[in-house]
Amino acid sequence: MRDPEQKKKAEAFRAMHTGAGAVLLPNVWDVASARIIEEAGFEAIATTSAGIAFAQGFPDGQKIPADQMVTAIAHIASAIRIPVTADVEAGYGQRPEDAARTTRGVIEAGAVGMNFEDATGVGDHPLTELTLQLERIRAIRETGDELRVPIVLNARTDVYLLQIGEPSRRYDEAVRRLAEFRDAGADCVFVPGVRDAETIGRIVADLKCPVNILGVPGSPSVPELVKLGVKRISLGSGPMRSALGFLRKLAEQVKTSGTYTWMEGAPSHAEMNKLMSGTRTPNS
Repeated sequence: MRDPEQKKKAEAFRAMHTGAGAVLLPNVWDVASARIIEEAGFEAIATTSAGIAFAQGFPDGQKIPADQMVTAIAHIASAIRIPVTADVEAGYGQRPEDAARTTRGVIEAGAVGMNFEDATGVGDHPLTELTLQLERIRAIRETGDELRVPIVLNARTDVYLLQIGEPSRRYDEAVRRLAEFRDAGADCVFVPGVRDAETIGRIVADLKCPVNILGVPGSPSVPELVKLGVKRISLGSGPMRSALGFLRKLAEQVKTSGTYTWMEGAPSHAEMNKLMSGTRTPNS
């Protein structure tokens, strides 16, 4: 049996999806970013698979080795006290056995939630066949049961993100897949790529389960999404890319004007030392 504290964290994280308001998750990519978000007072933390991959020199899209992804998740989960949900893309393999293996790695890393998508990365069949995806979702659930950690599964479809099929048919296809994911055991369903309030409201009303929306420029605000009934709002790789955009501006300023004002407002050296002083790392 896993640490009872991990089970409690999983149960607490699941409950966040059914209470008032929405779970707000600014995604992180390393221990430093996780500690910044924890210190800011958030109730839980999500990792960004793209951000972790970028930070380790890989493009997004399951190019990073699974063990490196899991190790990064373990470092983050061991360094903070609040629940961590891990983005593990499509599970690093197409078989249900692969999904189960990845789930075991996520739980052993100390995370209590898991993002699982249906994209394949293959041009002529961009989404995993629905029957297979449902088998993989059930394998995730069974692995959590076996390890006695009720992992909070956020099942994602990329119908809108990848703009699959005719625009007029995307809504029905996305809702069909998400409803099947829900019925197969997903705790929350995720549909990135949708920004207009009317469509988001319809999805929430039709699915009648916790829905995750990706917050990006042009999306409804957090209060607007909460009013629509959205229960989970995440930021994906946006925070990591924003930090890199800030670094790009700083580099350009130093190169062109020789000044450093872009560093104003940064956490002090002493503040970062203090944030890191309480962290724990695997095998430390």
